[in-house]
Amino acid sequence: MLKVIYNVLTPITPFNEPARDLRIQNHPLWLHQRNVLAPYTTREIELKPGQRMPAERVEMLVYRDNLFFDEGYIRAFIQAARKTKRAVRAAFSAEDAAFKEHALPLSTSYTPAGGIFLADLWYYPRGPVADVDPLVIDLEAQEVGYYHVPTYMADQSGDLTFQVPLRACIAIDSWVHVFIADEVFGLFSRAARFEKRLAEELGFKLRILAGALYEGKQILESSALVKVGKNCVIDPHAIIHGPTTIGDNVTINAGAVIENCIIGNNVNISQDVQLMLSVVGDGAFLPFRAALFMTTVMENSMIAQNTCLQMCVVGRNTFIGAGSTFTDYNLIPAPLRALDGKGKLSQSNRPVIGSAVGHNCRLGSGMIVYPARTIESDVVLVASKERRVIDKDVHYEDSDHHKLKFAKSHQRLYPRPGEAGLESW
Repeated sequence: MLKVIYNVLTPITPFNEPARDLRIQNHPLWLHQRNVLAPYTTREIELKPGQRMPAERVEMLVYRDNLFFDEGYIRAFIQAARKTKRAVRAAFSAEDAAFKEHALPLSTSYTPAGGIFLADLWYYPRGPVADVDPLVIDLEAQEVGYYHVPTYMADQSGDLTFQVPLRACIAIDSWVHVFIADEVFGLFSRAARFEKRLAEELGFKLRILAGALYEGKQILESSALVKVGKNCVIDPHAIIHGPTTIGDNVTINAGAVIENCIIGNNVNISQDVQLMLSVVGDGAFLPFRAALFMTTVMENSMIAQNTCLQMCVVGRNTFIGAGSTFTDYNLIPAPLRALDGKGKLSQSNRPVIGSAVGHNCRLGSGMIVYPARTIESDVVLVASKERRVIDKDVHYEDSDHHKLKFAKSHQRLYPRPGEAGLESW
């Protein structure tokens, strides 16, 4: 099958980078798409904005490169599309719980059409045609609780919940969608699929139990759920529960607690670090007592000691100083707003959410960051009496390095569209 990829050049705030280049599940999105589609496609063509579709009369899959999807969704979509023997376009029901609650808010990529929303994913059995039917694929959402809190923070039950899909597909239009794709549609979905298989397949369940008994471990600690790469050094006093994937050349020290995470290659996790439902990119460093909950940290970043991040997204090559706290709950009883795909503040549809830090940032120690704020790529923030609490979005123009005597050592690597490329200060 021929794969045709439409490039989406719109940058995602605060990274100043298109979605295709951001890391999702610890891979650049374009590479994740390629890996998922590898069993189905043999050739690919990339189209810049304005370029025409190829006029080949062959089986063809067409999509925009800001789209995150997993193996389960693509398998269901292609199988259903081939059965129709017609040209189809991916669609979501407006009543699909996972789409309605997590994918639709803050988005700009979907086209409404009555009671459905059309996504930028097409299947053509014999080349592109004008007449295309919508194809609705159920994401098979199930409600999963992740916190039990006082009722004034949630609904009457006191539970904070996600609508977790067994099949995942979402357009990355906002930094919040990176969080959703990594944690809710990624890690949560992986665990939900495992639990479903465990409940439905007796043979699979017996193999898991037998493997855990042979290894002398609890099921969640067994090698079936905790995948460890090559040349790793893991202290026996570290606690690691699956499903968890650990890359090559990783060091995990005593007292670390890791639950349902993706850990990249060459990562250093120090004593008493707490990681839950988080994605840690290649080359990251987490000193002692750093804590991540449902947070994405991209490659080569450092989250210093005693720092706490909840429901955040941190870009590559970024440093966050010791003792910083990224809050996720709005003390004022008002809905949390976040930047959408057009750069405007819109309802995030989340009762709690953290913040986003761009690439190549340097944040001083002891910062407190309010929920849903963004810090643009290449920003330097120096801790001071005036700059301790971040209660609004921070842009490059607000960076403290403009005032520093030795600012020439800091380079701007991620300018906004239309600005100069590499800029030295």
